Amino acid sequence: MSQIDYKSSGVDKEAGYDTVRRIKDFAKATHNPRVLGQIGAFGAFYDLSGYQHPILVSGTDGVGTKLKVAFAMERYDTIGIDAVAMCVNDILCHGAAPQFFLDYLACGKLEPSVAADMVKGIAEGCSQAGAALIGGETAEMPGFYDDGEYDVAGFSVGVVEKDALIDGSRVQAGDSIIGLAASGFHSNGYSLLRKIFTDFTQEVEGKSVGEWLLTPTRIYVKSVLSALSKHRIHGLAHITGGGLPENLPRAYGAGLSAQIDTAKLPTLPLMSAISEHVSREECFGTFNMGIGFVLIVPAEERDAVLDTLRTEGEQAMLIGEMKSGDEPLVLI
Repeated sequence: MSQIDYKSSGVDKEAGYDTVRRIKDFAKATHNPRVLGQIGAFGAFYDLSGYQHPILVSGTDGVGTKLKVAFAMERYDTIGIDAVAMCVNDILCHGAAPQFFLDYLACGKLEPSVAADMVKGIAEGCSQAGAALIGGETAEMPGFYDDGEYDVAGFSVGVVEKDALIDGSRVQAGDSIIGLAASGFHSNGYSLLRKIFTDFTQEVEGKSVGEWLLTPTRIYVKSVLSALSKHRIHGLAHITGGGLPENLPRAYGAGLSAQIDTAKLPTLPLMSAISEHVSREECFGTFNMGIGFVLIVPAEERDAVLDTLRTEGEQAMLIGEMKSGDEPLVLI
């Protein structure tokens, strides 16, 4: 009887070891004094001493079919930023500062250089968010994923003092709604985008469609935390799948209605081509429509918050007002 080994079944252990060697330095560069222990242990340790009443806020997400664009373009160094952004922007909505991040990378056949590019992007996203990359998992799964295909997801934990937790309970009629510009489509709506744009090499507005679609999700952590440290903020929302109609009402309770002036929203690239195929209602229900993050603030704080956000490098704009009403969101 002939003998077989793991490699003959499609799993290359040496490629896995090579991948770990390549990514260790990326992870270490994100560490801070709160990270205890070394990469490679069975678990990761993180010190939360110094907080009075810490509340842990966690989030997990992936990047969806945006990966298909990365496969087609054979570019893997930005998709990791998206994986981090989708998690840390979510936990930011409750006022939490991201502390650490763990990634999950799965594939059919592991190519160490591709995996290293992905983790390099994850480390970059962690640096932008001020989070430590303290661990993860790389899974080679032949027969489950096709060769050359990958999936990437992540998990982040943040912390906020109990009395600073943002839960939407303070939002009230008369509050101002501030939008922060998106960097692009972020990581949502890509199944529809790939139906509209089948040639990623086509040049539009000075760049290829593929380059536009691979623009990484903007991470709003440092600018929003700066605003939280200086001003009263009543509500926060990360505008992801479902757009403004699905996500903004998650930031406040019943009996309130966000009145959004759509003329104030920036225009996403490629939208002229998209609008030829997709209705306005479908666009608002699928894409972020130029707004990646929203802050709801007392009207008297509005100008000061705008100044802080702009100083932090955000394209911040007043996009609406909270009113009383039964319709959670109205697009004007």
